[in-house]
Amino acid sequence: MKKINIFMSLVILLSIPSFLQAHDLKGAINSSDRTPKNVMRDKYRNPYETITFFKIEPDMTVVELSPGSGWYTEIFANYLHEPGNLIAAHFDSNSDREYFKRGRANFEKKMKSSKMYNNVSIVDLSSNLAPKNSVDAVVTFRNLHNWIGPQIDKIFENSYKTLKPGGIFGVVEHRANPGTTLDAMKKSGYVTEDYAISIAKKHGFVLVDKSEINANPKDLKNYERGVWTLPPSLRLKDKDKEKYLEIGESDRMTLLFKKPE
Repeated sequence: MKKINIFMSLVILLSIPSFLQAHDLKGAINSSDRTPKNVMRDKYRNPYETITFFKIEPDMTVVELSPGSGWYTEIFANYLHEPGNLIAAHFDSNSDREYFKRGRANFEKKMKSSKMYNNVSIVDLSSNLAPKNSVDAVVTFRNLHNWIGPQIDKIFENSYKTLKPGGIFGVVEHRANPGTTLDAMKKSGYVTEDYAISIAKKHGFVLVDKSEINANPKDLKNYERGVWTLPPSLRLKDKDKEKYLEIGESDRMTLLFKKPE
């Protein structure tokens, strides 16, 4: 009887989807629920070290700004659990830009593809994101260059409002060389640390720490098609492809801010 009970327990355990079995960060990152092509980017994006640096705990409510196709969303959906949850602030649902509409539709389709995403809600990036003082952390990965101008002020302002006092604001972004102009940042996709920090401070955030987790000294930042010359975009396609694959993904700053207590 004891052997039967052990056997049945193993059968039940193995039949439970992996996203319901464990909420530890390593388990979420190593989960078979992740898309294989996303897993291949771990060596460049260092999700365990990055999420740990941002001090994200599994019971937190987290806003992910502009999650794109959901690279980090896959991990957060697996890692965060009740009372924690993920709020994905994606392209506006009423956007008249075809790229934005298509991106939002594809993301919504992904969120409906698995019960793993039941604890994920979607809001418009231009919205208030969440009620004031209700969120434990706001994070964004490789997006600042897209927002330079009035939009970045609005997004940072709403992020600050929605965070609880003491809440975390984590930023990963392609890092420009010091002294790069705003116009060059927009064209190249690389943003200076000084600019990122100044915008955050402008909206009340305090810089807590910096990390070189996502640094890449091979990145020369002088490419024909800006940061999109490098993988995964490879905008030049086969032209010098092996050279850019050898460089890898961009050199990135990793900044940790907080909303004062």
